[in-house]
Amino acid sequence: MNGIRPLLRIENLSKSFPGVTALENVCLELNRGEILALVGENGAGKSTLIKILTGVYQKDQGHIFIEDLEVNPRSPSGAFTLGIRVIHQEFNLVPEMSAAENVFLGRQPKLHGLLGKLGAIDKRQVLKRTQDLLNRLGGDFPAGTLVKRLGVGQQQLVEICKALAFNARIVVMDEPTSTLGSADVKNLIETIHRLKDQGIAVVFVTHRLEEVFQIADRIVVLRDGGNAGGGNTAELTMEQVINMMVGRVLDKLYPKEPAEIGDVVLKVSDLSRGNLLKHISFELRRGEILGFAGLVGAHRTDLMRAIFGVDQDVTGEIVIEGTSVHLRNPSDAVRFGLGLVPEDRKLQGLVLNLAIRENISLASLGRLLRLIFIDRSLEDKLTLGFINQIHIRARHQEQAVKYLSGGNQQKVVLAKWLALRPKVLILDEPTRGVDVGAKAEIHALIRQFAQQGMGVILVSSELPEILGMCDRILVMGRGAITGEFARDEANQENIMACAMMSVPSDRRTVSAMGA
Repeated sequence: MNGIRPLLRIENLSKSFPGVTALENVCLELNRGEILALVGENGAGKSTLIKILTGVYQKDQGHIFIEDLEVNPRSPSGAFTLGIRVIHQEFNLVPEMSAAENVFLGRQPKLHGLLGKLGAIDKRQVLKRTQDLLNRLGGDFPAGTLVKRLGVGQQQLVEICKALAFNARIVVMDEPTSTLGSADVKNLIETIHRLKDQGIAVVFVTHRLEEVFQIADRIVVLRDGGNAGGGNTAELTMEQVINMMVGRVLDKLYPKEPAEIGDVVLKVSDLSRGNLLKHISFELRRGEILGFAGLVGAHRTDLMRAIFGVDQDVTGEIVIEGTSVHLRNPSDAVRFGLGLVPEDRKLQGLVLNLAIRENISLASLGRLLRLIFIDRSLEDKLTLGFINQIHIRARHQEQAVKYLSGGNQQKVVLAKWLALRPKVLILDEPTRGVDVGAKAEIHALIRQFAQQGMGVILVSSELPEILGMCDRILVMGRGAITGEFARDEANQENIMACAMMSVPSDRRTVSAMGA
């Protein structure tokens, strides 16, 4: 490390669970004021390493040094004492409390004198110290603001203030941008660089490699529980990092095999819902992948819910294969040939405690019934067919889906809807939280669906995914369509320009078919 004594040094760290080696002889160094990206596929060992560092798990062997002093965090509070903080993907905040109250929750400074001895909190100091932290990080809101009134990016800033309020030296950020829009991601990057300037070391754990190359000074890659490579970010390419992660060349992250674009399968006309959706009209053709781009608050998910019959206070017309339909609920949508892979697979797409077999067949039970019983041989045939067809990696079909990786969980959700042979498949953030290898496989499946004549709607907050996968792109801003681009005319700049509009301007009707 160029003669610089590292703040953190990990040597030959190993950890096993019954039947599984999670980490094997992992080594890592981290300097003061350095941003280190820790990357790898799901199951590579990133979470286990972070949990050992933060005292959640205990190592089997190896050594952890902070400033050359060997340490062994035996609990999260022990890691806290060492100056190690972790900011989780899901925030741990109390919505009804202010930002300041959340920052000092459980560690509030007391008033001096008798009142302090009786437990009275020094609220003025709590507010001042929190506001000082917010100012250090570029926060633009008062410390007394209730958390429930803050945006997602602002809430994340409160989490960072919690980490810094008690002498943090190492801040671990676990998938910090997974729920953020583009503007909040930009603000977070600026905040991380402020931490760096203040000498705080940051471990940045993410699946989004484009952000790694914007943020990190150095990259460490894990694969199958061991070190797979890394180096200074400026000396690496994204392709090299991907190859280290997956152990193979991924030259088809965004497959571009052409599909035959056919007739209109779905037509939406003047669809509105209160203040959320405003006079939305578009068409989708067979074999087409139609992308929906936009910032947080564009209401893309609300639009998909409206099309799928989830929300009822909707006006406008939906036409499927030339027939105007009234979708009173998702069951009607399924009956007319629509499928929806939801944004949150764990809460809305899967029953985590059920087996792979039960999840895949869940939406198709009507077709599997013989009198009042499920035909188990048909169910097995259906399940095993999809496990093989879309390469779901599992021990067996009776494995509970909660034990699968994120990518394989997403494949189970896809299989559930493919079993119904939909005419239109809506995919809302289909690769969120999955590793780069699984992402490439899911992209290949999406292109396969289109080639089979299915109409596909792809909602994604990742612009490279939208640009790489879609035949045509619609951009939304505050519940309205603000732009439309053919594949060969779209780029990040014009999509972002349209995404930041609050009302449609001159909507561009240039389609991939030249219509």
